[in-house]
Amino acid sequence: MRRISRITVAGAATASLALALAACGGTSTSSGSSESKGDKGLAIAYDVGGKGDQSFNDAAFAGLEQAKKEFKYETADIEPTDGETDADKQQRLESLAKQGYNPIVGVGYAYAAAVKGAAEDFPDVTFGIVDDSTIEADNVADLVFSEEQASYLAGVAAAKSTKSNVVGFVGGVDNPLIHKFQAGYEQGVTDTNPKAKVISQFLTQTAEEGGFSSPDKGKSAAEGQIEKKADVVYAAAGLSGQGVIEAAAANKVWAIGVDSDQYKQEALAKYKDSILTSAMKDVAKAVYNLAKSVEDGKPATGIVQGDLKTGEVSLSDSNPKFADDTELQKAIEAAKEKIISGDIKVKSS
Repeated sequence: MRRISRITVAGAATASLALALAACGGTSTSSGSSESKGDKGLAIAYDVGGKGDQSFNDAAFAGLEQAKKEFKYETADIEPTDGETDADKQQRLESLAKQGYNPIVGVGYAYAAAVKGAAEDFPDVTFGIVDDSTIEADNVADLVFSEEQASYLAGVAAAKSTKSNVVGFVGGVDNPLIHKFQAGYEQGVTDTNPKAKVISQFLTQTAEEGGFSSPDKGKSAAEGQIEKKADVVYAAAGLSGQGVIEAAAANKVWAIGVDSDQYKQEALAKYKDSILTSAMKDVAKAVYNLAKSVEDGKPATGIVQGDLKTGEVSLSDSNPKFADDTELQKAIEAAKEKIISGDIKVKSS
């Protein structure tokens, strides 16, 4: 174990932490006395959309909560701010490191420069970054996923469920990460039903334009695709995906969620009957596993890959109409086995 003691002191956050973080986004901690400096645990800094996105960021928070419960230590989770720079992000991470948090995870590829800089300045702290594989450092874990594999299975589900032979894809931002979702989905659709047409659209060119944080943009894009006869729409768009799901429910077509099991999300409960499935990546497990590796004294570093074989990407089966469709499940299972065996090579771009 890396920690000899477990001292939890109730009280308000230290002034230094409050001041350091006030300029860099809001934070919540389980306890905050400076007396526990050096004995704190996992901290996460959210991506665009923040906590409550029912998707990517909430999955990271679930991993933090699991670690907090199991290891009985202090945690912190911090919101992003509008228009922040890489320097702001790095200051946020370094503020956490100075207060004794370890490990510290930047949730999203936007933290790449900040994690690289903070890791250089705090070599004894383990940092993690979700969805980026560019940082090579002895104290950084690159937590990445084969999103294209789960998206391929989502494409199989869409191709088997469409009645119009038109399905949609809404990507939050036009970047390489979201291209993985798009490529896998389109391949899964066409491999399963060559007659099906995929309408694909990206909401913005950059995250700063709101591609991951604008449900209204997602709703408008989905409505446009539905007008073109799409009867299944898959969204890889963070918080913007809520608008896609809302549009699907209003028009009585299927939506496919992303990252978390969106059928189970409380904020989406009134739309859940329209959520066929979700292409999930287990950000919660990746975040928790990093915390556990530090707790066990063997911090994970380098590329940490999650895929169908490891079980860290998958399709959810919470919707009974999806789970009980025998023909659909057979098709998905067959595709999954072929991907794992290498018989199907899923494109990532």
